[in-house]
Amino acid sequence: MKLKHLSTAMILATLPATGVFAAALDRSGQSVSAFLQPGNYFEAGISVLDPTVKGQSTAATGSQNISDMGGDYQFYNAALKLQLTDYLSFGLIYDQPFGADAEYHDSTLFTNAAGNTKVEVDTQNISMLFGVQPIKNVNLYAGGVYQTVKGGVQLRGAGYGGINAFGGYNADIPEDSAAGWLAGAAYQIPEIALKASVTYRSEIKHKVNIDESSAGAGPIAAILNNATGSTDITTPQSVNLDLQTGIMANTVAFANVRWVNWKDFAIRPYAFGVAANAATAAAGGKGFDLVAYTDDQWSVNAGVGRKLNEQWAGNVSVGWDSGAGNPITTLGPTEGYWNLGVGVQFSPAANYFISGGVKYFWLGDAKAQSGAQFNTDSYLADFTDNHAIAYGMKIGYRF
Repeated sequence: MKLKHLSTAMILATLPATGVFAAALDRSGQSVSAFLQPGNYFEAGISVLDPTVKGQSTAATGSQNISDMGGDYQFYNAALKLQLTDYLSFGLIYDQPFGADAEYHDSTLFTNAAGNTKVEVDTQNISMLFGVQPIKNVNLYAGGVYQTVKGGVQLRGAGYGGINAFGGYNADIPEDSAAGWLAGAAYQIPEIALKASVTYRSEIKHKVNIDESSAGAGPIAAILNNATGSTDITTPQSVNLDLQTGIMANTVAFANVRWVNWKDFAIRPYAFGVAANAATAAAGGKGFDLVAYTDDQWSVNAGVGRKLNEQWAGNVSVGWDSGAGNPITTLGPTEGYWNLGVGVQFSPAANYFISGGVKYFWLGDAKAQSGAQFNTDSYLADFTDNHAIAYGMKIGYRF
């Protein structure tokens, strides 16, 4: 199952910062491309995101400027693939698939004397894959996924009803682990640098005892300070489709299509849910979620890579992301993006390389809602004309 040197080099000439900004909490893109490399292979990389997300509150909420609330963050990935026999392969992939880092600083909608509205979410995945190559051009693979998740949310300001309502809410999500699975298939024709793969990842269900409290006083704050119980957090299922083919000498085209089931994702911490039900009971309401999304995410990244000589290769790419609905949560007020990226790879020797890349994102305009506004037409603020820059670096080694 060996690829020619040209197609091998071009597969590697991909942008490390592929999935660093996407809809909802999606970050890494959950690629298995390292597992589909020929022979024995190792890679490790880092991606950094620098977003700028500013907005303006609506006239109904006081017409305030909202300064940049998007936090910078970085995350890592690594992969090991072993070709055990001509027909069997094994792989380990580490990534940080979902995350968030944001904090408001000035608007009274999202700040008060008790602090700022902020959110931080961290996840880690280790995927263990086993592959079978029953014939030369086909690879069937499946495996288990071990995932951890932790985070914290602090709501402040008039946008959440003030400190004595949900504007004094705190949630500390301790690290929890759970398991899921993945499966896929790949087909390749090395002579024309053709490779196609499809990978499904299951949802992963966590049950967490979140530490919830309130900085305020009154009936809602009393519930938030005293209600105890477990919370279900289910990270979404997804499908990745990857395509690559040679289009002329020393040149390949590549594309990735990704679907993530955010429409069925919601977080309603136990005490928060009890308080939300109490707050809406008089009006016949059914409460509301801390975080929820109305649409599934679709994204497409496509580009062209070219081998310049035996040591240098590069690529250009363009990407589009649908977002996960609009209006959207105040904890992540963007709706999709367009991006443009460039990458370069240097191979000092045939068996190892260093690559780097940068992407510029034009972030989609969004209307931001608090949890109480989900499934309504009202919203707190508009976030427009925002952008992000992502950087990435990766090393790879064949042995």
